[in-house]
Amino acid sequence: MRSTFILLFLTAFFQVAVDAQAKHVYNPFIDVQHYEFSIAITDSSDEIKATALITVLFLQTTDNIRFDLINKKYNGKGMTVIAVKENEETTTFEHVSDLVKIKLNNRAQAGDTRTYEIIYAGIPADGLVFSKNKFKRRTIFGDNWPNRARNWLPCVDHLSDKASVDFLVTAPDHYQVISNGVLVEESSVGAQKKFTHWKETVALPTKVMVIGLADFAVNHEGNVDCIPVSSWVFPEDKKNGFYDYAQATEILPFFINKVGPYAYKKLANVEAITIFGGMENAGAIFYNERSITGKRTSEELLAHEIAHQWFGNSATEADWPHVWLSEGFATEMANLYLESKYGFDFIKTKLETERETVIKFSKVRFTPIVDTSEKKNFLVLLNRNSYEKGGWVLHMLRRKLGDSLFWKGIQNYYADYAGKNAYTSDLQKVMEEVSGINLKEFFQQWLFTPGHTVLQVKWSYNESKKVARLNIEQQQKQLFSFPLELAFVNAGSANINQTFLIKDKVTQLEIPIAARPTQIIIDPNTSLLFEGNISEEKLP
Repeated sequence: MRSTFILLFLTAFFQVAVDAQAKHVYNPFIDVQHYEFSIAITDSSDEIKATALITVLFLQTTDNIRFDLINKKYNGKGMTVIAVKENEETTTFEHVSDLVKIKLNNRAQAGDTRTYEIIYAGIPADGLVFSKNKFKRRTIFGDNWPNRARNWLPCVDHLSDKASVDFLVTAPDHYQVISNGVLVEESSVGAQKKFTHWKETVALPTKVMVIGLADFAVNHEGNVDCIPVSSWVFPEDKKNGFYDYAQATEILPFFINKVGPYAYKKLANVEAITIFGGMENAGAIFYNERSITGKRTSEELLAHEIAHQWFGNSATEADWPHVWLSEGFATEMANLYLESKYGFDFIKTKLETERETVIKFSKVRFTPIVDTSEKKNFLVLLNRNSYEKGGWVLHMLRRKLGDSLFWKGIQNYYADYAGKNAYTSDLQKVMEEVSGINLKEFFQQWLFTPGHTVLQVKWSYNESKKVARLNIEQQQKQLFSFPLELAFVNAGSANINQTFLIKDKVTQLEIPIAARPTQIIIDPNTSLLFEGNISEEKLP
């Protein structure tokens, strides 16, 4: 019995190790379990003095490990590592090519867990941004997406390695500090200084680990399923900001009910300095200061960033080419929230606009949604393919499966990958299991093939035979297979809608209709990502 148990245990352990290694291809020797960052900030300069405690699980036997951290550059910006320790024992290291390479004092075996202390200082070149807000007040905000955390945090700066995190910040006491997780301590530590400790126990990718320091006005907007929702805005924006951001209490319940439990212990919506319109930092979303108008014009933005708490933060894409699993999801989920509130006619116009945006973008950058061509500048992947086209793919999948199966698939996907990483193929597998439909062709043509269908439709009506004849031609190079809905307007006693499967270069149809239609409309219910035109012509 004992030997059998040991054999089973070892088999299970090594399988877990193999699976973990497979998901950590960026840094395959380790899986970070926890970060603790102690950071000292002053108003006299933009330099930070910091200590990182990094607890790692070793996935392979090794004598060396590495962490990402930008070196100090010729312009004086970047980090300098002062010392590295393991269990209070100084460890040999070198900091070159933006990597902290550590020579282990003792070889680590697969399955070992160790904690490393990195003491460092410097002026961040990026990632932690020292600036002034629109009211000329000094602010400090983290802005890590996609892999800019390495500018101020020693870390494994990749989506696939998630870890819990503590931020311990010592700063001038006029600042309030916001971060991921829950507030553990806020206390005075001497002459006009304050210590603030935030703890996040949920594992996060580094892209959504942040701190924010500013003179804030803070308001508790209410609780949603025992989750405190708060607004953090610059004092001058207090009235308008609290009014605008309070919409989060309406949005949060929608996603909890439709997708699954909220992963974090709070939701703070923060007016900030960020290069993005909004940045979905886990439990502490940062919004550009232009988001506040006092007229609630940022409802879609709030819905988008709140949707990210499920898709991107909790269920995270496994690698950058699959970023649509974050941005496409947030785009479509925001649309679905707006549809639930205002109706489909409201969202129909928006979908048509987004379709035109995708078409225009394809003329500039003809790449698939899952784009493996970009190896370094991942900001390039934040484009119309990842956002609007990704959202449109989910919209078409919803049309294909129907609302009930679509939402069941979304719920199952989130349940399976909450706290984990997923590839596009993982979503496909879940949707196939839920629907019983083979979705290989759908995923291949819409996500891994560049472009979209381009249609030229010609039609005529034969009075004697009472039939409408159609010639439907796909003009793009790669043929697609899709259902095409046509509306025959005033075709007899009523309008007639019919749907046809299109898969060939040219499809010819004859449709019995009692009277000549005054108009034929392609895709009347806005269900297909396409471009094209229709004309009445004499057909041979």
